[in-house]
Amino acid sequence: MSTNEPRVRQRTDRDLDPCVEVLAAVHRHSGYPVNWPAGPADWLTPSSQLAAWVAEVDSRVVGHLGLSRAADGDVAPGLWGARAGLGVERTAVVGRLFVSPAARGHGLGAALMARAVEEARARGLHPVLDVVASDRAAAALYERLGWELLDVVEQRWAPDQVVSVRCYAAPPGPVSPPSHSTGG
Repeated sequence: MSTNEPRVRQRTDRDLDPCVEVLAAVHRHSGYPVNWPAGPADWLTPSSQLAAWVAEVDSRVVGHLGLSRAADGDVAPGLWGARAGLGVERTAVVGRLFVSPAARGHGLGAALMARAVEEARARGLHPVLDVVASDRAAAALYERLGWELLDVVEQRWAPDQVVSVRCYAAPPGPVSPPSHSTGG
């Protein structure tokens, strides 16, 4: 294996500072996240998080993705649950996906997505996500990967900010029985 071959691995606490640096570059380049968080490292580690991964090239962090339980304000879990006739507790929310502008075009976003889908299904959960409608590149990635558009909804993120959000569900696939362990 060459030293510059991209890889996806579990995120560690040591990765948070490099992730914040990449996130800042993505925010400057692409406007993601729409609203820069007051505490970017905290934003990358929500209390509902089940797992997180980084993408590396040359042992440098160049991308990130997290998998979380449904939280207040997440629309996609409810849309998928209503369609599937199951509760939101049977979903896992894919989020906090970003890849350094300099590392794009090498399949890292798709590799991170595949890892999150694999983990969600291993937990007996169905992956869902939402993305701001203006992020056409992200929506194109999800659609190339076979994700189903559930709906486009308007969300109020602040008193003076209403945002159109595209809600997606992963394509059907093998799901493991739900785990009853308390570990995570």
